[in-house]
Amino acid sequence: MHSARTPDSAPRRTLGDALAEGTVLLDGGLSNQLEAQGCDLSDALWSARLLSDAPQQIEAAHAAYARAGAQVLITASYQATFEGFARRGIGRAGAAELMAASVESARRAGAVTGRELWVAASVGPYGAMLADGSEYRGRYGLTVRELERFHRPRAEALAGAGPDVLALETVPDIDEAEALLRAVEGLGAPVWLSYSVDGDRTRAGQPLEEAFALVSGVDQVVAVGVNCCDPADADGAVEMAAATGKPVVVYPNSGEEWDADGRRWTGKGTFEADRVRQWQRAGARLVGGCCRVGPSDIAALAGRLASSEV
Repeated sequence: MHSARTPDSAPRRTLGDALAEGTVLLDGGLSNQLEAQGCDLSDALWSARLLSDAPQQIEAAHAAYARAGAQVLITASYQATFEGFARRGIGRAGAAELMAASVESARRAGAVTGRELWVAASVGPYGAMLADGSEYRGRYGLTVRELERFHRPRAEALAGAGPDVLALETVPDIDEAEALLRAVEGLGAPVWLSYSVDGDRTRAGQPLEEAFALVSGVDQVVAVGVNCCDPADADGAVEMAAATGKPVVVYPNSGEEWDADGRRWTGKGTFEADRVRQWQRAGARLVGGCCRVGPSDIAALAGRLASSEV
């Protein structure tokens, strides 16, 4: 297990140690911060394109969240895959270097704060590579074994870069969750498993109790929960995830809805920092935000965590 390091390379607590002691604050949505910095994310690679084209923008976005008080920075590798980079003419060696660079960028951004901080390497779902919105539906027509073969090489590349944890995130169904858990076996890195949900079910319609039960007895999993969902859906999901006995991870979207046809966000944001107290009481130990949740929201969460021990 890799441990976070200070600028002088002194070893620090593992993320698992920190979760056993209290609540740890995640960052917010990387894409919305990059857009706020003037970046164009219309490419199929989304934020992963900037690992090659504008790495300084990635580091600046991470730094914005670190300054806001985030203790965990999630890398820009959600949509980084060997297949996706190949479509841009980047070979396997180059793609692996870019995945490693995503970890290094987050590490550098966090180190300048002088605070204890961890790096989570994002392992997004198969549908993210397709860039057609299918990560919010799941059920790709692939077997668990086929999905495992897809995920294993990129998980190996990311784990080899030395993150503190692999974030298996925005997972839409149980089949892909099972494939991801198989793909990370033996890589020497702890993981968290986080589903994207609709109500009390996965995006593919499976009961969340069954989805969360996959982590039972899997020591490599340090947290289980939800992300990239409506804040109201997150409220109930935290309690169900806590039934596993694992620390719960929760980082919902702003509450706005993504219009895939118009490629824009619609509706009103409902993300409120005060929700963190309810999440903590229900068992959440990793809390933060996903799409459209920015540094100001994370700063508000940091304030709530600092002012109230639950």
